[in-house]
Amino acid sequence: KYDKKGWFKMNCLPNIAMGAWAWGNDGTFGSNYTVADLKAVYAAAMKNGLNLWDTAVVYGMGTSENILGELTKDTPREELILSTKFTPQIEDQTPQAMQNMLNGSKDRLHTDVIDVYWIHNPMDVEKYTPMLIPLAKSGQIRQIGVSNHSLAEIKCANQILGEAGLEISAVQNHFSLLNRSSEDSGILDYCKENGIVFYAYMVLEQGALSGNYDTAHPFPADSDRGKTYNPMLGNIEKLTEVLKEVGKAHEISPAQTAIAWAITKNTLPIVGVTKVHHVEDAAKAASVTLTTEEILLMEKTADECGISTIRYWEKKME
Repeated sequence: KYDKKGWFKMNCLPNIAMGAWAWGNDGTFGSNYTVADLKAVYAAAMKNGLNLWDTAVVYGMGTSENILGELTKDTPREELILSTKFTPQIEDQTPQAMQNMLNGSKDRLHTDVIDVYWIHNPMDVEKYTPMLIPLAKSGQIRQIGVSNHSLAEIKCANQILGEAGLEISAVQNHFSLLNRSSEDSGILDYCKENGIVFYAYMVLEQGALSGNYDTAHPFPADSDRGKTYNPMLGNIEKLTEVLKEVGKAHEISPAQTAIAWAITKNTLPIVGVTKVHHVEDAAKAASVTLTTEEILLMEKTADECGISTIRYWEKKME
């Protein structure tokens, strides 16, 4: 699984990553989860070969990492791919800020090395990118990723790393049928040209494209996603109807159709999983091939929705 430098080989990645954002219990999703709640979910994912787990310190301020660490601690380390993030907004303002945050992640995840380590947000590319260099060269992280970065910021980070003999291996941005700005801005093309894996988060728009929610069945009103998506559901219903129509031809659900679309776009979708069927649905979606006509229909309908799902921590990629 590893090259001579100890870096994780790209061709060992599954088609889908398991997302643990909701495990942070931070109010975004309106539910609380425990290790006991998620034990069967973890087992189902590993059984299906979905061993790439994406989390972050900021997901519940360590809660998501703690839960994931408890679930993974008895799994042989070589069978896991662990992805977590440095978030500049919560750094401790010391020269060792990134090292200190990484140390906390390693402790919570019960590991000495993180397979993919990300800068979560591009507050100051010139300041934070160089902090990755000693972590990579000391073998504490195997791949470098940047998240929520524009094309210019990705290129700047890659230049800084290149001067140290390193490179970006992964980019993680919000990418869905309702937010294709990473494609429009050239980020997907740049990643393809440079052998960078593009991780697509919020492919299902936190469930809004799952087909499970509509104006008659809205999100919990007191959740962050309820406040964001409930006012949009009337427009989104047009798209979910098309997802149902396309999915029917492949015997898959609207959620699986949206995931299959993201894979067809040469991205690696991160799918949030809190129930066993989420895992099983994701695994089946990875085996579906959509036609060009189906993709064009879905994208045309998404454009006609006329809504923006760019969230408060994000920006439109240009």
